[in-house]
Amino acid sequence: MKPGIHPAYRPVVFRDRAADFAFLTRSTASSEKTVVWEDGATYPVVDVEISSASHPFYTGTARVLDTAGRVERFERRYGRRAPGARP
Repeated sequence: MKPGIHPAYRPVVFRDRAADFAFLTRSTASSEKTVVWEDGATYPVVDVEISSASHPFYTGTARVLDTAGRVERFERRYGRRAPGARP
């Protein structure tokens, strides 16, 4: 790698304030704010709006879409193609 052209890759804490969840990982993201982590070291902290702790897909609160109704409405509107027919 060429020296001096790559951003610093270092440990960073990502914090989801909505879910009161934080995790330590390595990243090139930078921040002026810092936090003292569980190991006693100080790391830069990046606040995020959504993480795996608050995203509906991972928490199990995702809405189920009525896909069968959408397919039926599409077939009523545009008709059903014959099997093996080409566009």
